[in-house]
Amino acid sequence: MICDFNMIKNFYSQFEVKINEIKEKIQTPMTYSEKILYSHLYDVKNNIIKHNSYLKLIPNRLAMQDATAQMALLQFMQTNKEHTELLTTIHCDHLIQAQYGYSHDVINSEIKNKEIYNFLKSASAKYGIEFWPPGYGIIHQVILENYAFPAGLILGTDSHTPNAGGLGMLAIGIGGADAVEVMYGIPFKLKKPKIIGVHISGKLSGWASPKDVILKLSGIIGVSGATGSIIEYFGKGAETLSCTGKATICNMGAEIGATASIFPYDDTMEDYLYKSGRTKISEILHPIKNLFQSDIQVYENPIKYYDQVINMNLSMIEPHINGPFTPDRSIPISNMKKEVFKHHWPIKIEVGLIGSCTNSSYEDFSKAISIIKQAKKTKLKLSSEYLITPGSNIIYYLMKNNGWLSIFKSIGAKIFSSSCGPCIGQWSRNNNNNIKNTIIHSFNRNFSSRNDGNPNTHAFIASPEIVTALVFSGNLTFNPKEDSIKNENGINIKLDIPKYSDLPIFFKNKKEKLKLFGYKFLYQQNNPKNNISININPKSERLQRLSSFSFWNQKDLLNLRLLMKIKGKCTTDHISMAGPWLKYRGHLKNISNNLLIGAINSFNNKNNNIKNVITKSYGTVADVAKYYKIVNIGTVIVGEENYGEGSSREHAAMEPRYLGIRVVLVKSFARIHEMNLKKQGILALTFLKLSDYDKIYEDDVLNFFISNYNFQNGKNIKVRLVHNNGLVDNITVKHSYNEEEIKWFEYGSYLNFIQKKKC
Repeated sequence: MICDFNMIKNFYSQFEVKINEIKEKIQTPMTYSEKILYSHLYDVKNNIIKHNSYLKLIPNRLAMQDATAQMALLQFMQTNKEHTELLTTIHCDHLIQAQYGYSHDVINSEIKNKEIYNFLKSASAKYGIEFWPPGYGIIHQVILENYAFPAGLILGTDSHTPNAGGLGMLAIGIGGADAVEVMYGIPFKLKKPKIIGVHISGKLSGWASPKDVILKLSGIIGVSGATGSIIEYFGKGAETLSCTGKATICNMGAEIGATASIFPYDDTMEDYLYKSGRTKISEILHPIKNLFQSDIQVYENPIKYYDQVINMNLSMIEPHINGPFTPDRSIPISNMKKEVFKHHWPIKIEVGLIGSCTNSSYEDFSKAISIIKQAKKTKLKLSSEYLITPGSNIIYYLMKNNGWLSIFKSIGAKIFSSSCGPCIGQWSRNNNNNIKNTIIHSFNRNFSSRNDGNPNTHAFIASPEIVTALVFSGNLTFNPKEDSIKNENGINIKLDIPKYSDLPIFFKNKKEKLKLFGYKFLYQQNNPKNNISININPKSERLQRLSSFSFWNQKDLLNLRLLMKIKGKCTTDHISMAGPWLKYRGHLKNISNNLLIGAINSFNNKNNNIKNVITKSYGTVADVAKYYKIVNIGTVIVGEENYGEGSSREHAAMEPRYLGIRVVLVKSFARIHEMNLKKQGILALTFLKLSDYDKIYEDDVLNFFISNYNFQNGKNIKVRLVHNNGLVDNITVKHSYNEEEIKWFEYGSYLNFIQKKKC
């Protein structure tokens, strides 16, 4: 049930005992992240805790959003398990298209996606999963308001799951096959992460906000700098940030590759628990709150206990605007004018958007309202379109109750439903794809084509208050600290620093919360006979039952052909685009038609245009892959750094597997995508020498020597490249498979492995 207090109470009653047991074993002070990880170990006594070891963890909860839940449930159905072994929720937030406004969009979604919602509801009822219908909130905001608790461990089939770190919970984004694993009752396996300590001092002032902390940090670390790491914030400065401000920072840790991000428990979290109706939890924690932070020795000598330490003084931070096309191009607002003219970015802001899972807190909207009140008083008018996305029904209710919705609407803003919308490309925008334009938003990602499908849209990321100030100016170079705006009377108006309102009490307790919203949004049915059937129409365009992938024949992978050699950034949006393709997330055959349509072919600098080396013609990636599959030719995808950056979507791994790709060979992987490839039975490899990327040509025949015990934990793999001119290059590649993961490859997929082994 919502906020399972008994589960949480039992966990806390054992927490100190577990921590002491682990300390006795490792004989060293512990970071807060380590306390959480080790307290969730499946077997404390026998789990070896050392560098490069794999931790077997028992999480407290699993959360899935409607786009990723479809494929996860289709896989779970193949296990023949009668119910989930882990508390699980499904949140319908991705399939709603933002177009007309709050209620209209939800109603349209319920009509368009009826088949999918019925499938998710029936599967939830059958397997004992809590179901949140469309319109009730974005998964991460709902988790923060209802399910998150300090020192807990939650997994989520969405890369921004770490949002819950703002409430001191370790939250990790995973793929759908990982979700099947924990629903089945198997411990979650995680390679022991490094811990990056970010020491925060000072206090934010002026126009700076918590958003600017992560915008600045992303510029320091880069999109892959925290891969394989947990980012743990600490210091007196951290205590000055609100709980929801911390959540914003943790949410965007995904943009720098972090496994998770987290803050230690403090008074702001206690206040948030109280105001969101979870007083019982805060009462348990209050007398033992020192347990829910790193040991004092860690804070006294952080360099000794963290793998890396970064210092940030909040007093020195100014607002940032990041972009375009990558979230780590970090620009202080004072430098923005110079950068705009240097790169010839479109100056006029067409649209400003605030909200989403990243910045839809009461604090965020209160600052925007503060600016709007100034604008109305001084007769300023919007110069750009202005769109608002509340994060949850609770936030929408609070804004409606205190008149904020009316204020937003009074200046011409449009209020969308509590769903992902424009953040993930679910935005029906009237925009010619050939037009170069600028938008600015408070979301988390700004990859090419992500928000509106237009590769020429320059998307920039900023805090909600900076976005709000800029939509009144309409100018990307506007700095509210220095610049003024002409009002309708031609008078120059300089905006004051926005004020924020304290978070009100959402609800005094769970009973009051349920009374207001009703228990209908938690669709859970106790069904001892488990006689609920899940019907999937064989002719459906939206849902398709899965077939098992083939086993490896234990032979070398010989005479493979290059499907595509990708140039530059290749995110999961490039590999499996969202937006209009979200409707096929439950149909592997149909969604596979979008494979790599956003990636750039290194040989002709075109997207979705590759050579079929047999017919000598060019076609789409999916069509060429289908041809090779029909004639029984295995294929290889080659890429560059941080391949698979972005969302947790496992479709980016399932599609190439379905279309016959045997190997993905890149310079480096993003963590979640590499694991997704492994679990779907694709050989995920990286170059030993990065320069070997340049040795692979369009017409090459590639041979991977992995038989005769060559594919082993810690052992590199030999590859022979036979070029069209008869010359040969021999290169060496590496992998990160452990012994069990090699078994997944042998069985053809992780799902095959658990079906056959019933481990």
